[in-house]
Amino acid sequence: MNLPSKVLETAVNELSQFPGIGKKTALRMVIHLMKQPEEAVGSLAKAIINLKTNLQFCVTCHNVSETDECDICKSVNRNKRVICVVKDFQDCISIESTGQYNGTYHVLNGLVSPLDGIGPEDINISSLLRRVIDNETDEVILALSATMEGDTTAFYISKKLKDSPVKITQISRGISIGGELEFADEITLGRSLIGRVQVG
Repeated sequence: MNLPSKVLETAVNELSQFPGIGKKTALRMVIHLMKQPEEAVGSLAKAIINLKTNLQFCVTCHNVSETDECDICKSVNRNKRVICVVKDFQDCISIESTGQYNGTYHVLNGLVSPLDGIGPEDINISSLLRRVIDNETDEVILALSATMEGDTTAFYISKKLKDSPVKITQISRGISIGGELEFADEITLGRSLIGRVQVG
Protein backbone atom coordinates (compact mmCIF):
# COMPACT_ATOMS: atom_id res chain seq x y z
CA MET A 1 0.00 0.00 0.00
CA ASN A 2 1.51 3.31 -1.16
CA LEU A 3 0.80 6.03 1.40
CA PRO A 4 1.76 9.71 1.09
CA SER A 5 3.01 10.03 4.67
CA LYS A 6 5.26 8.05 7.01
CA VAL A 7 3.06 9.07 9.95
CA LEU A 8 0.01 7.69 8.13
CA GLU A 9 1.87 4.51 7.21
CA THR A 10 2.98 3.93 10.82
CA ALA A 11 -0.58 4.36 12.13
CA VAL A 12 -1.97 1.99 9.48
CA ASN A 13 0.70 -0.62 10.24
CA GLU A 14 -0.03 -0.46 13.97
CA LEU A 15 -3.82 -0.78 13.58
CA SER A 16 -3.51 -3.59 11.03
CA GLN A 17 -1.93 -5.74 13.75
CA PHE A 18 -5.38 -6.13 15.37
CA PRO A 19 -7.09 -9.48 14.66
CA GLY A 20 -9.30 -9.30 11.58
CA ILE A 21 -8.06 -5.83 10.60
CA GLY A 22 -6.36 -5.61 7.20
CA LYS A 23 -4.48 -2.64 5.74
CA LYS A 24 -7.57 -1.20 3.98
CA THR A 25 -9.70 -1.34 7.14
CA ALA A 26 -6.81 0.12 9.15
CA LEU A 27 -6.56 2.99 6.65
CA ARG A 28 -10.30 3.71 7.03
CA MET A 29 -9.86 3.75 10.82
CA VAL A 30 -6.90 6.14 10.55
CA ILE A 31 -8.84 8.49 8.25
CA HIS A 32 -11.74 8.41 10.72
CA LEU A 33 -9.37 9.29 13.58
CA MET A 34 -7.85 12.14 11.55
CA LYS A 35 -11.32 13.69 11.21
CA GLN A 36 -12.02 13.52 14.97
CA PRO A 37 -11.33 16.37 17.43
CA GLU A 38 -8.01 16.09 19.25
CA GLU A 39 -9.80 15.47 22.59
CA ALA A 40 -11.61 12.43 21.18
CA VAL A 41 -8.38 10.92 19.87
CA GLY A 42 -6.71 11.74 23.19
CA SER A 43 -9.50 9.93 25.08
CA LEU A 44 -9.03 6.85 22.88
CA ALA A 45 -5.26 6.90 23.41
CA LYS A 46 -5.77 7.24 27.19
CA ALA A 47 -8.24 4.31 27.23
CA ILE A 48 -5.72 2.11 25.40
CA ILE A 49 -2.91 3.06 27.80
CA ASN A 50 -5.23 2.34 30.76
CA LEU A 51 -5.68 -1.20 29.46
CA LYS A 52 -2.01 -1.85 30.07
CA THR A 53 -1.48 0.22 33.21
CA ASN A 54 -4.70 -0.27 35.21
CA LEU A 55 -5.78 -3.80 34.37
CA GLN A 56 -4.42 -6.93 36.01
CA PHE A 57 -5.53 -10.50 36.60
CA CYS A 58 -7.40 -11.73 39.67
CA VAL A 59 -5.10 -13.66 42.02
CA THR A 60 -7.86 -16.22 42.64
CA CYS A 61 -9.53 -16.92 39.29
CA HIS A 62 -7.23 -15.11 36.77
CA ASN A 63 -10.11 -13.08 35.34
CA VAL A 64 -9.46 -9.48 34.28
CA SER A 65 -9.64 -7.10 37.23
CA GLU A 66 -8.71 -3.60 38.35
CA THR A 67 -7.71 -4.90 41.80
CA ASP A 68 -5.94 -8.00 43.17
CA GLU A 69 -9.27 -9.81 43.40
CA CYS A 70 -12.05 -9.44 40.83
CA ASP A 71 -15.60 -8.33 41.66
CA ILE A 72 -16.97 -11.85 41.11
CA CYS A 73 -14.57 -13.47 43.57
CA LYS A 74 -15.20 -10.68 46.11
CA SER A 75 -19.00 -10.82 45.80
CA VAL A 76 -20.89 -12.25 48.77
CA ASN A 77 -23.78 -13.08 46.42
CA ARG A 78 -21.83 -15.62 44.34
CA ASN A 79 -21.76 -19.35 45.10
CA LYS A 80 -18.08 -19.89 45.96
CA ARG A 81 -18.56 -23.68 46.03
CA VAL A 82 -19.07 -23.86 42.25
CA ILE A 83 -16.23 -23.11 39.82
CA CYS A 84 -16.76 -22.74 36.06
CA VAL A 85 -13.54 -23.43 34.15
CA VAL A 86 -13.10 -21.42 30.94
CA LYS A 87 -10.35 -20.89 28.38
CA ASP A 88 -10.12 -17.08 28.63
CA PHE A 89 -11.83 -14.07 30.16
CA GLN A 90 -13.96 -13.50 27.04
CA ASP A 91 -15.77 -16.74 27.94
CA CYS A 92 -16.62 -15.28 31.37
CA ILE A 93 -18.19 -12.28 29.64
CA SER A 94 -20.25 -14.59 27.40
CA ILE A 95 -21.49 -16.71 30.32
CA GLU A 96 -22.23 -13.67 32.48
CA SER A 97 -24.34 -12.19 29.67
CA THR A 98 -26.72 -15.17 29.91
CA GLY A 99 -27.66 -14.29 33.49
CA GLN A 100 -27.93 -18.03 34.20
CA TYR A 101 -24.80 -18.58 36.31
CA ASN A 102 -24.12 -17.50 39.89
CA GLY A 103 -20.90 -19.34 40.76
CA THR A 104 -17.28 -18.32 40.34
CA TYR A 105 -14.84 -18.81 37.45
CA HIS A 106 -11.37 -20.10 36.79
CA VAL A 107 -9.65 -18.74 33.67
CA LEU A 108 -7.07 -21.16 32.25
CA ASN A 109 -5.65 -18.60 29.83
CA GLY A 110 -5.29 -21.25 27.13
CA LEU A 111 -5.85 -24.93 26.44
CA VAL A 112 -3.57 -27.96 26.50
CA SER A 113 -2.24 -28.42 22.97
CA PRO A 114 0.73 -30.79 22.62
CA LEU A 115 1.04 -30.00 18.90
CA ASP A 116 1.62 -26.33 19.77
CA GLY A 117 3.92 -27.21 22.68
CA ILE A 118 1.39 -26.09 25.31
CA GLY A 119 1.26 -28.45 28.29
CA PRO A 120 -0.79 -28.35 31.52
CA GLU A 121 2.04 -26.48 33.24
CA ASP A 122 1.76 -23.62 30.72
CA ILE A 123 -1.80 -22.67 31.68
CA ASN A 124 -3.61 -22.06 35.00
CA ILE A 125 -4.42 -25.67 35.88
CA SER A 126 -2.27 -26.05 39.02
CA SER A 127 -3.97 -23.04 40.66
CA LEU A 128 -7.37 -24.59 39.82
CA LEU A 129 -6.40 -27.87 41.50
CA ARG A 130 -5.22 -25.94 44.59
CA ARG A 131 -8.51 -24.00 44.72
CA VAL A 132 -10.55 -27.18 44.57
CA ILE A 133 -8.46 -28.91 47.25
CA ASP A 134 -8.06 -25.90 49.59
CA ASN A 135 -11.69 -24.76 49.44
CA GLU A 136 -14.93 -26.64 49.95
CA THR A 137 -15.77 -26.92 46.26
CA ASP A 138 -18.94 -28.84 45.40
CA GLU A 139 -18.78 -28.69 41.61
CA VAL A 140 -16.34 -27.92 38.80
CA ILE A 141 -18.05 -27.07 35.51
CA LEU A 142 -15.85 -27.56 32.44
CA ALA A 143 -17.00 -24.90 29.96
CA LEU A 144 -14.38 -25.53 27.31
CA SER A 145 -14.67 -25.51 23.54
CA ALA A 146 -15.67 -28.66 21.66
CA THR A 147 -12.25 -29.04 20.05
CA MET A 148 -9.38 -31.49 20.38
CA GLU A 149 -7.61 -29.00 22.68
CA GLY A 150 -10.73 -28.40 24.77
CA ASP A 151 -11.41 -32.11 25.15
CA THR A 152 -7.74 -32.82 26.01
CA THR A 153 -7.80 -30.11 28.69
CA ALA A 154 -11.11 -31.33 30.12
CA PHE A 155 -9.82 -34.92 30.23
CA TYR A 156 -6.62 -33.84 32.02
CA ILE A 157 -8.52 -31.83 34.65
CA SER A 158 -11.05 -34.65 35.19
CA LYS A 159 -8.23 -37.15 35.63
CA LYS A 160 -6.48 -34.92 38.18
CA LEU A 161 -9.68 -34.47 40.20
CA LYS A 162 -11.03 -38.03 39.95
CA ASP A 163 -9.99 -38.91 43.53
CA SER A 164 -11.54 -35.78 45.04
CA PRO A 165 -15.20 -35.67 46.18
CA VAL A 166 -15.95 -32.74 43.87
CA LYS A 167 -18.63 -33.21 41.20
CA ILE A 168 -17.26 -32.62 37.69
CA THR A 169 -19.69 -31.58 34.97
CA GLN A 170 -19.40 -30.39 31.39
CA ILE A 171 -21.59 -27.95 29.53
CA SER A 172 -24.06 -29.64 27.20
CA ARG A 173 -23.10 -29.93 23.55
CA GLY A 174 -25.75 -30.30 20.95
CA ILE A 175 -27.78 -28.82 18.17
CA SER A 176 -28.05 -25.04 18.44
CA ILE A 177 -31.49 -23.47 18.71
CA GLY A 178 -32.88 -23.14 15.20
CA GLY A 179 -30.35 -25.63 13.83
CA GLU A 180 -31.42 -28.35 11.40
CA LEU A 181 -30.32 -31.95 11.97
CA GLU A 182 -29.24 -32.35 8.35
CA PHE A 183 -26.68 -29.60 8.76
CA ALA A 184 -25.23 -30.92 12.02
CA ASP A 185 -21.93 -32.76 11.95
CA GLU A 186 -21.82 -36.34 13.21
CA ILE A 187 -19.91 -35.55 16.40
CA THR A 188 -22.38 -32.84 17.45
CA LEU A 189 -25.37 -35.01 16.61
CA GLY A 190 -23.86 -38.00 18.45
CA ARG A 191 -23.20 -35.94 21.54
CA SER A 192 -26.74 -34.57 21.38
CA LEU A 193 -28.12 -38.11 21.43
CA ILE A 194 -25.85 -39.25 24.27
CA GLY A 195 -26.66 -36.13 26.30
CA ARG A 196 -30.40 -36.30 25.69
CA VAL A 197 -32.83 -35.36 28.48
CA GLN A 198 -36.33 -36.57 29.28
CA VAL A 199 -39.16 -34.49 27.88
CA GLY A 200 -42.11 -33.63 30.10
